[in-house]
Amino acid sequence: MSGPKVVLIGPMGSGKTTVATLLGERWGLPVRDTDADIVSTAGKPVSEIFVDDGEAAFRALEREAVATAVREHTGVLALGGGAVLAPETRAVLEGLPVVYLRVGLADAVKRVGLGAGRPLLLGGDGGLRARIRKLLEDRAPIYEAAATLVVDTDGKTPAEVADEIVEELA
Repeated sequence: MSGPKVVLIGPMGSGKTTVATLLGERWGLPVRDTDADIVSTAGKPVSEIFVDDGEAAFRALEREAVATAVREHTGVLALGGGAVLAPETRAVLEGLPVVYLRVGLADAVKRVGLGAGRPLLLGGDGGLRARIRKLLEDRAPIYEAAATLVVDTDGKTPAEVADEIVEELA
């Protein structure tokens, strides 16, 4: 099978990039993060893409970044939190080992902090905690449908999460 050995999906604060790095080290494989690919292509941070060009422009870059990474990359691939919202992206992931790193509200809030550089958490009503709760609730069914494996991250270190993935995918 071609394509990534594993694709990590989940909301912000779930540990995708950190766990991807650990998996890459354990398996001796390269790690790729589609948000980093988008930053490289656009020449500016994700938050600036949202402000300057809008979310629709970012999502278009994201769909292309995921499709390219799935075609080219054979290591560990971490996707941005909203990548699987696009039906085109979910179609590209079909047949691949996709791991949803599920995180609860309390852990997500702790990990994300004040949302610096997280454009979807800026503005809106109800404060940061309410915006994160809504994102988690709205996206959980989509993450679950796209995943071949769900790993709960609450109360676990990134190394423990990586251990569980290695064990499950062995």
